[in-house]
Amino acid sequence: MLKRIAVKQLRLGMHIHEFCGSWMDHPFWRSAFLLDSDKDLQTIQTTGIKEVWIDTSKGLDVEGGQTKETVAAEVEAALVQVATPGKPPLRIDVAQEAARAVRICAKSKEAVTSMFHEARMGKALNADNALPIVEEITTSVARNPGALIGLARLKNKDDYTYMHSVAVCALMVSLARQLELDDEHVRQAGLAGLLHDIGKMMIPPEILNKPGKLTDAEFETVKSHPAEGHKLLLEGSGISDIALDVCLHHHEKVDGSGYPERLSEEQISLYAKMGAVCDVYDAITSNRPYKNGWEPAESIRKMAEWSKGHFDQRIFEAFVRSIGIYPVGSLIKLKSERLGVVIEQTEKSLLTPKVKVFFSIKSDARITPEILDLSKPACADKIVSHEDPAKWAIHDMHTLWSGVAGAPW
Repeated sequence: MLKRIAVKQLRLGMHIHEFCGSWMDHPFWRSAFLLDSDKDLQTIQTTGIKEVWIDTSKGLDVEGGQTKETVAAEVEAALVQVATPGKPPLRIDVAQEAARAVRICAKSKEAVTSMFHEARMGKALNADNALPIVEEITTSVARNPGALIGLARLKNKDDYTYMHSVAVCALMVSLARQLELDDEHVRQAGLAGLLHDIGKMMIPPEILNKPGKLTDAEFETVKSHPAEGHKLLLEGSGISDIALDVCLHHHEKVDGSGYPERLSEEQISLYAKMGAVCDVYDAITSNRPYKNGWEPAESIRKMAEWSKGHFDQRIFEAFVRSIGIYPVGSLIKLKSERLGVVIEQTEKSLLTPKVKVFFSIKSDARITPEILDLSKPACADKIVSHEDPAKWAIHDMHTLWSGVAGAPW
């Protein structure tokens, strides 16, 4: 049985199934293992992780804790509370915008790669060089947020840092619009997202991309990237206080367990709280050298599970409204025993998106694709669960929702 317990309840002999937090918060490359080392126990206790899942069928049990079913029910109930979109959704068909977004992603990756490499070589950054990228991303997000955000999740280990920056820029813009910030602050939030991880340029690649467990010293080196990035931005020109703040503080948590300054609650700015949510979402939905990313809908539920103490609740709820409870690209199972992929959010509810149905569970075969708007009164179908594409051997998810056969970056 899986059970969620507090880290302070951990004992040697327990089998850790999963950490309740982003894998950026701890140095372990695997999340499931038998806890049989005092050093590993001490390491876990000194990270920002507050809770873990244990598997009582593979190791010691403990009194108390919560079962998987209880936690899942709590998360779903919390998400239902934010199911009404706060702003009208997209304006342009997702496939139409995806064709543009491919070009924007490729162009943005090239620009960010050049800019970051110049920073690594000691050349001072100029915000004026980054603003055109932010403008293009902002315009795409205004036309249809799901297209560029969904495509920017497609990364390989070599371009992760650069495409992560592009993705977080888009997520910050979408969130800022959801929070109804004015155009200039939307732009500055996007720029902050684009530059938030520039300190990674100061981390040796062999540490940044290490596929195994990090040593304590290596983990501390990785955790130095906000401060290193802040130094780089201070040497640049036209860098706003918002970008400086997000760069330095996007790993802070509202319970004070983050880094580098262990800020809490009101000590953390609005933009740094936004950066924390956007950074984690893109990180956990992206494949890394040491771990495959979670699916979008699963990631939203993981973040909802951690949100108390990790994220500002108001900001997290606005984030969910900005991308959906079932974000574009999510695989879902319908009451009609069919599978579909989410292609758009709808105005009525985040629980009733527009989906492209393409697979019959009864016949275990693909069917002629059909667009279904679950928000329409005449539609009797509904979502019963989100699914893992690997379980169904579906390997063309991004093509199904976007119409894009492959990403050129």
